[in-house]
Amino acid sequence: MLTENERTLLLEIARKSLEEHFAGRKFVPSDLPESLQKERGAFVTLKKEGRLRGCIGYVRAIKPLAQAVADLAIDSAVHDPRFPALTGGEIGDVHIQISAMTPLEKIEDVNVIEVGKHGLYMKSGGYAGLLLPQVATEWSWDRDKFLEQTCLKAGLGPDAWRKAETEIYIFSAEVFGEEKCSDS
Repeated sequence: MLTENERTLLLEIARKSLEEHFAGRKFVPSDLPESLQKERGAFVTLKKEGRLRGCIGYVRAIKPLAQAVADLAIDSAVHDPRFPALTGGEIGDVHIQISAMTPLEKIEDVNVIEVGKHGLYMKSGGYAGLLLPQVATEWSWDRDKFLEQTCLKAGLGPDAWRKAETEIYIFSAEVFGEEKCSDS
């Protein structure tokens, strides 16, 4: 578990990374606690006026958490193919949410899935999709609906989760965000 100070620091890293990117500079986090230097999967979600504006992440732990958050903040702002890239003028209106993930755990029995606690990662053939734990609760989905929506996110049919060739993974995430948008 991250401490409140570590969460605050990660949010500051994400915000500073965005500000520096739009100023034409690269921000490299430094002088970090050991916990933020450990590799960990993460997602950075950006919302503007309550609406999703970008969300990109690393499913697996491939970078130290602080660096992952710095990179993913920029990727969410300018590389999420579902949205036009944010502009520097919009950054002050963006709310940042971070999901620091636990490792993926392959499951055989969908009854172990706890809506609101677990996120889902599903793959079959060359298709894969992920939904964060908070998505199911935001949409008031039950377990079956969550499974179906994760299949659809993966580009599969809604009942693909019932097929033997589909691999289902669960994970948990520490989800936290800014209380309000920056005034900068």
